[in-house]
Amino acid sequence: MSTDAKFKVDIVQKDKPLKIPKEVTGALKGAASPKMMGRMKKEAIFCPVANEEKPFLWCFACKSFIRRVKGVVDCAGGPAELNI
Repeated sequence: MSTDAKFKVDIVQKDKPLKIPKEVTGALKGAASPKMMGRMKKEAIFCPVANEEKPFLWCFACKSFIRRVKGVVDCAGGPAELNI
């Protein structure tokens, strides 16, 4: 996978946690601390590939995810498939 970002997507804070599939949270359990996971559950992005709002953790587990820097996600723009 190249590191060229096709999309730059802003992260939005939500008041309540978004619904996240159990396979996503299970796959990411060791990647971050429980406190950080709780904070990330309240974040969302507007996925340019799927053309809909998605929870950030879903984006983090996506194959097109490159990196997150200062509230912006770099997306490769490939298919919106989970990398779990």
